[in-house]
Amino acid sequence: MKTVQAIPTKIYTLTELLLQMKRWRLLGKKIVFTNGVFDILHEGHIASLSDAATYGDILIVGVNADASVKRLKGESRPVNNQQSRILLLASLLITDAVVVFEEDTPYNLITAILPDVLVKGGDYNIEQIVGAKEVIANGGEVKIAPILQGFSTTSIIERMRSSK
Repeated sequence: MKTVQAIPTKIYTLTELLLQMKRWRLLGKKIVFTNGVFDILHEGHIASLSDAATYGDILIVGVNADASVKRLKGESRPVNNQQSRILLLASLLITDAVVVFEEDTPYNLITAILPDVLVKGGDYNIEQIVGAKEVIANGGEVKIAPILQGFSTTSIIERMRSSK
């Protein structure tokens, strides 16, 4: 049984994550990376994370920092601050590591960690996925996870506003 005390140990800085990744690689673990805002955690997120986790042994989740979310989604976002968002993600059994990135895209994070598998949810093609070329050039692979229709943070926020 996992304890609540273990949750913060899954939250890493990039420097800490790179060190931990060396340990995992020495153990022969296949490392998967995905990313997102994860503002209001919902069933669609769980489906996407669950799908990503099937591609390897270790699931690393990159999370946009609050300032990045504001630039991408507008001043009213994020609804939940980055500490809340990373704590929720770290509490999930399927995640092994959570790391925050400040930029608008996870390019610098992806090129620093070079996962074995890069997973992006949505209607992308590989050429559109940030960091895909670098992961493939390093011998890794890129997967596109299907989006669970009917679940989005934006639609949840709109439903909440319309019910007032």
